Formats: sequence, structure tokens, C-alpha cells
Amino acid sequence: QVQLVESGGGLVQAGGSLRLSCAASGRTFNNYAMGWFRQAPGKERDIVASINWRGSTTYFADSVKGRFTISRDNAKNTVSLEMNSLKPEDTAVYYCAARRTLAAATNWRSVEYEYWGQGTQVTVSS
Repeated sequence: QVQLVESGGGLVQAGGSLRLSCAASGRTFNNYAMGWFRQAPGKERDIVASINWRGSTTYFADSVKGRFTISRDNAKNTVSLEMNSLKPEDTAVYYCAARRTLAAATNWRSVEYEYWGQGTQVTVSS
């Protein structure tokens, strides 16, 4: 069982930056690929970025490439999402998710993730 707790959301002006963090419980964090998803009102939950178990492979949605960075610290059981040049369309609830796998790949679908955090709101004003 893995519990995930997101933090770092908030209100920011367009062009600004935020750093989201996800803290995971458990002793086997480095056995999990991690992903960040987001869901805006009335829309589906979409992948934002993901990272494999050892941080060697990352994936980014086209909409955030060049603006967002994902990283993880297996010693601290955390995964972070650095968000720069934020746009109003980035407004959503952001979720952290975990999938137990030691595969090199990282682009897993949302249904393939086993554990989810409660989400943190990110609002970007224009």
C-alpha cells in the first residue's frame, strides 16, 4: 500500500511558476513509476508528466513540454513537478499517481496507475 500526498498548489499569475511535491509513504518508493495528472472542470483526467522508477526516463504531454520538469528523490520518497511559464489553461486539480513497475518506460495510462493522491488545486489567472 502506498499513500500519496500532494502539496504546493495555489494561485499564480500567468507567466509565473509553481512547484508541486508529492510525498509517498512506504519503503519501496523506488519500485514505482510516478506520474502527474491534471483534471480541469468538465474535462477528463490527462497525463501531464511521468518518470520511471529510477528517474532515467521521463514523459511530458505536448502541452507542457519545455515548461514543466519532473524529478524524483528516492531517498526522500518524493516526486516533484516544476511548472514554469504557467498559462490559464494549466488551471486544474493536479494529482500524483504511482504504478509498481521497474520498466524503463514511463508513459502509462491513468488506468494503469494503482495509487492516487487527493489532488492539489492550481489556478493560473490571466
